[in-house]
Amino acid sequence: MADIAAPTPTPTPTPTPTQGHNHVFLGAGHERAERRSWAVIWLCGAMMAVEIIGGLLFGSIALVADGLHMSTHAGALLLAALAYRYARQHATDPRFCFGTGKLGDLAGFTSAIVLAMIALLVGYEAVHRLFSPMTIDFREAIPIACLGLLVNIASVWLLGGGEHSHAPGHGHEHGHDRGAGHDGSADAHRIETAAGALLLTVFEDGVPPRFQVRAETGPAPAIADLVIETERPGGARQVFAMAHRGDYLESGDEIPEPHEFTARLRMGGDHSYAVTFSEHEHGHADGKTSRDNNLRAAVIHVLADAMVSVLVIVGLLLARTFGWLWMDPLAGIIGAVVIASWGYGLVRDTGAILLDMTPDGAMAETLRRAIEADGDRLTDLHLWRLGPGHLGAIVSVVTARPHEPEHYHRLLARFRMVSHLTVEVRHAT
Repeated sequence: MADIAAPTPTPTPTPTPTQGHNHVFLGAGHERAERRSWAVIWLCGAMMAVEIIGGLLFGSIALVADGLHMSTHAGALLLAALAYRYARQHATDPRFCFGTGKLGDLAGFTSAIVLAMIALLVGYEAVHRLFSPMTIDFREAIPIACLGLLVNIASVWLLGGGEHSHAPGHGHEHGHDRGAGHDGSADAHRIETAAGALLLTVFEDGVPPRFQVRAETGPAPAIADLVIETERPGGARQVFAMAHRGDYLESGDEIPEPHEFTARLRMGGDHSYAVTFSEHEHGHADGKTSRDNNLRAAVIHVLADAMVSVLVIVGLLLARTFGWLWMDPLAGIIGAVVIASWGYGLVRDTGAILLDMTPDGAMAETLRRAIEADGDRLTDLHLWRLGPGHLGAIVSVVTARPHEPEHYHRLLARFRMVSHLTVEVRHAT
């Protein structure tokens, strides 16, 4: 084992303005989400005013109560909108060492606490009414619940709730079919050979990355001596033997990171065909790194209210039709449980970001493999979220080569989501 010289860290040079470095880590749709939040606030505020004024004029306590209930959601949305505005206005404030990208997560965490309180209040009132039923004025209650549902549907539409990253659940996975390239089928390289057109890809969907070769049409190529040799920018070479796997050929050895090299497909004799692979960061399945938790919290508020409105309408209709007065409080209990579940998920996700937990284990492992591909050793890695779609990373590398921090900055530049990188290099002797 090589001895390590006295640790004399070589930190990354302080970026200068000419290098284009900044600490603005806001999400890509920040301003659009801010505008939508204000639009929903105005909608909820108008609805709240109409209900309260109408209830006072016509003596309907139900209208007044629903108006006050609407004010809680307007308040939560106001928190989201103010967080967007403050983060945008102070994005370049030097007092924020890593920008204001996490302000939305702080607002989302606060909204989650409010959701938990709403769930407790709704649950308490529902249980109380379950054991002490109250007289219900169905002629007023049902239209009010329907009107509230329409307002919430309009609010979800304004917030753009159709985008999967804003919904209460997790992001969608984007898998690839067996045989696709490592970034999808677009990474397949077509090679014209004496044996016909072949498709060369790198496949790594849930398995270690390996080369795959298949015929453009028809069965797998019957080539017994086909091998692939890679040559990386530093001159390192590696030969991969291929084996039949049904309708395609696959390399026995896995391909080290990074997948940026020239691959020469050799078919015996002097037949050689060269193609170039260049790798860029590709998205991970859960999408949490890019999720806007501030907008997510606002959407959850209006979705929760919409869901409760639906349950209330169903409960009231059944209670009026069959005399089941217990259906109304039962709907409240179900709504409280669902709201509490959504609030818990929001607290868990935003709390992890505020505590700087590693947001993406797959990305951390990819960074490690990229650094260690040429024999260097990663001794320390810190990865955390700076804002929607932005990660910060601190890496400590031990190398026997004359590499400086700039080398690793270039090596990891393809990972565009890593917006702030600090590198420490120690040279082995």
